[in-house]
Amino acid sequence: MNPSDQKPEQQTACGFIVLIGAPNAGKSTLLNALVGQKIAIVSHKVQTTRTRLTGIAIEGQSQLVFVDTPGIFAPRRRLDRAMVAAAWDGANDADQVVFLIDAAKGIREDEERIIKGLKESGRKAVIALNKIDAVPRDRLLGLAQKIQDEGVAGDIFMISALTGDGVADLKTHLAKALPKSPWLYPEDQITDITSRVLAAEITREKVFLRLHQELPYGITVETEKWDDRADGSFEIHQVIHVSRDGHKGIVIGKRGQSLKAIGEAARMIWKRCLAAGCICFCLSGSPNAGPKIANIICRWA
Repeated sequence: MNPSDQKPEQQTACGFIVLIGAPNAGKSTLLNALVGQKIAIVSHKVQTTRTRLTGIAIEGQSQLVFVDTPGIFAPRRRLDRAMVAAAWDGANDADQVVFLIDAAKGIREDEERIIKGLKESGRKAVIALNKIDAVPRDRLLGLAQKIQDEGVAGDIFMISALTGDGVADLKTHLAKALPKSPWLYPEDQITDITSRVLAAEITREKVFLRLHQELPYGITVETEKWDDRADGSFEIHQVIHVSRDGHKGIVIGKRGQSLKAIGEAARMIWKRCLAAGCICFCLSGSPNAGPKIANIICRWA
């Protein structure tokens, strides 16, 4: 074959895209939609994303590495300041920035703070107006014009991260703007966090979804043990840490019903994520036992 008749290899592109926005703007929901699988927890409770979380997606010859950051707001506590600093660090290091705005709430104090930060950094962001299904068209257009007038917008997209409306167009646009580069991750990898961490995050989401009105932020989940079995099933041992003894009873619930519901909800997500056969599970915990930080052990098998 004549070398001139051979098709040239298509050049790949790869880059980091950071998602920023106010708390509860829908960043984690958008990350899940862009990746096509659940990797970020979603809750009514603000600031459930505590650290930067990476999701990886493929669009044509482009590998998009998305970074979901904690919401940017006026920090008051030491932990809050660290979370906001992590969000801005991600924005400064990224190839592209997506500024997600809850269109139903519009421009508030937190959004104004982000706009100010973008102006100070000299960066323009791709604007994604989220939850458009809840906002009249004339109001959406007015909001888009207001953002455009601020001088921080590159392109503006109107999306619904929950339904997926407009997400594909946003993803295609972002892919086209990435720098030419080899891919950083294998084609089938969708996140850089370990399965242990992802399992803990999914359980933490289910705790917040069930108990977000009763529990404060002082709750963490740790995956102590992960066993893959020869038959394709798996067993997870997790510990839920609460900051006060009084919170143990809330998590466990009357006759263990709350803890059981949390375990069942988490197990259903894992069955979808791993396509594994989860045959049975056992939950245990006592509201009267344990140290100041309570251990509630959940087992899925």
